[in-house]
Amino acid sequence: MKLIHSVLKDLPTIMNIIGDAQRYLANLGIDQWQDGYPDETQIKLDIKNKDSYVVLSDLEEVMGTTVFTTKTETTYQHIKGGWITNNATKHGTIHRLAVSNQYRKLGLAKFVFDECEQQLKIMKIESLRIDTHEENKGMQHLLKQLSYTYCGVINLANGDKRLAYEKVL
Repeated sequence: MKLIHSVLKDLPTIMNIIGDAQRYLANLGIDQWQDGYPDETQIKLDIKNKDSYVVLSDLEEVMGTTVFTTKTETTYQHIKGGWITNNATKHGTIHRLAVSNQYRKLGLAKFVFDECEQQLKIMKIESLRIDTHEENKGMQHLLKQLSYTYCGVINLANGDKRLAYEKVL
């Protein structure tokens, strides 16, 4: 597998994977991503900003998608709790991680985290942050397995609360 930047031709496949994730979360009774987010406009912006990535199989099939950035996250500036590292410290962030139904339970999410952590180490950036829905127990379990520390609650631009995690690399 490899993690590479998305391009606009990946958009239909990314949207199919997002749809898979939306249905998966709905089947679990989790209201995350049930309001039309993320939509094509957001994904196009992610691609334009060079923050969108896809996971490719050895056969060049798109298996999953994520956003990985080192840009400042305004929603991460205010946390009920506290980050391990100072907000002034450069950090990476993962958003919108989704795996195609046909590749679920194969370790793709762990692969994405490993790849992002390695990129940050090369850039000499000391931590990786992520937030997740309070009902997304699967992601919370994975974060615990990968040694991420629960730091508190952040609020998205629309006011929804998310559980925030960080790992010092």
